[in-house]
Amino acid sequence: MSMPRRAFLKSLGAGVFLAAMGSKTCAQMAGDHKPNIVLCMADDQGWGDMGYYGHPALKTPNFDAMAGAALRFDRFYAAAPVCSPTRGSVLTGRHPNRFGCFSWGHTLRPQEITLAEALKTTGYATGHFGKWHVGPVYKGSPVNPGASGFDEWLSAPNYYDNDPVLSREGTAVQMRGESSMVAVDAAVDFIRKQAKSKQPFFAVVWFGSPHGPHRAVEADRAPYAALDKARKNFYGEITGMDRAFGRLRGELRTLDIHRNTILWYCSDNGGLPKLGVTGGRGNKGDIYEGGLRVPAILEWPVRIDKPRTTSLPCNTYDIYPTLLEITGVRMKNQPPLDGVSLVSLIDGTMTARPEPMMFWKYPSGGIGTPSSKLMGELLRAQQAGKLLPDGAQLCLDAGDIRKQYPEDSFPGHAAMLDWPWKLHRIAGRRGAARFELYTLADDPEEKQNLAAEQAARVTAMKSELEKWQLSVIRSLNGADYR
Repeated sequence: MSMPRRAFLKSLGAGVFLAAMGSKTCAQMAGDHKPNIVLCMADDQGWGDMGYYGHPALKTPNFDAMAGAALRFDRFYAAAPVCSPTRGSVLTGRHPNRFGCFSWGHTLRPQEITLAEALKTTGYATGHFGKWHVGPVYKGSPVNPGASGFDEWLSAPNYYDNDPVLSREGTAVQMRGESSMVAVDAAVDFIRKQAKSKQPFFAVVWFGSPHGPHRAVEADRAPYAALDKARKNFYGEITGMDRAFGRLRGELRTLDIHRNTILWYCSDNGGLPKLGVTGGRGNKGDIYEGGLRVPAILEWPVRIDKPRTTSLPCNTYDIYPTLLEITGVRMKNQPPLDGVSLVSLIDGTMTARPEPMMFWKYPSGGIGTPSSKLMGELLRAQQAGKLLPDGAQLCLDAGDIRKQYPEDSFPGHAAMLDWPWKLHRIAGRRGAARFELYTLADDPEEKQNLAAEQAARVTAMKSELEKWQLSVIRSLNGADYR
């Protein structure tokens, strides 16, 4: 870990301007044509819920094919152990606690700069399809996809099921079909239009699978006929998502735009208890490895011409600075980032992560946003001639920073990963914290706490973790927007 390099990166916005360090931007190196970008994300797919990791039952032929042809991340992390915060991290490159997205159902802040907004400054058409879950999908909300930089959107406020009602730029639309394919079909329509116009595009496809309740269609349950009902449906939803993903990936080839299209896939948090296969101790909701490690694959044939795997720790909040460097975008008044650019990893020259990775599960409950209920109400209201249902929550105050959080208290469970060491800071109810230290290279299950015998290391990592937590609290209190 190089402190001078770290200070330099911070002064430039934590990695956004790494392109300035070379003679050419990545867009120039790709032939002066900006790449198309497609980001896909599963909902509750664990690290090991993939056929290519040797799952004994699961069928994921399309994910397997991409993993065998592209850059496979074997140690990729969600920024948070639940959905909404991780999605916020992808859009901003920042830890979600910085803008108060503590748990499921919490929103973005309108003050945040999103990937869609950044890419639009350099000519990208932008579209969102599927689960949103960082704000309402009503017209007039300051944190709907349109207000967050997306030109076109067909979105759900939360996970969604088969035959869903979705919001097309605020208008409720009854869709028909398997849930993952519904999102992909809409994305394909958008991609075809942009490919014809020759405009570079940014498409976000966020699936609602395999979030419960699991209701796979019959064709996707068929490979699991010998299994119990719960697994038939859970595995079936992943197979359905794989099938839809295969259609999306295949369409890029049909349109002959796949070589200079970045196709990046991951999940939003670790696996589910009992059904999912996690990448370590714990499950969804935990700051231990099982709640944070997720499957991830990146395909970009013009730059990644041979299949590779990497075990370098990477994070969903790295997506933003990576794509900004690739496209040569520099955002004015960029708030501090937590992510780092992975361009040198894509090029095969990164040998170690330049910054440690920080996590923090702040003790704040989730906010219910049941998609089927909310979208059903919207559809009925609009059929009756109303714009919105009675009592619709637009989150007009999403940008108001009223509450000020104390700077001398860091509640909840936080962690710092500086490979191979991972320090956990677990605050007690009365404020005192206890610490756990693991070396993941030797103890991936985080079973042997080395804090007592590595006291000096704990002290040094504790200091850096708490310094970061203080910076997060100051961001949360509005310092980044002043």
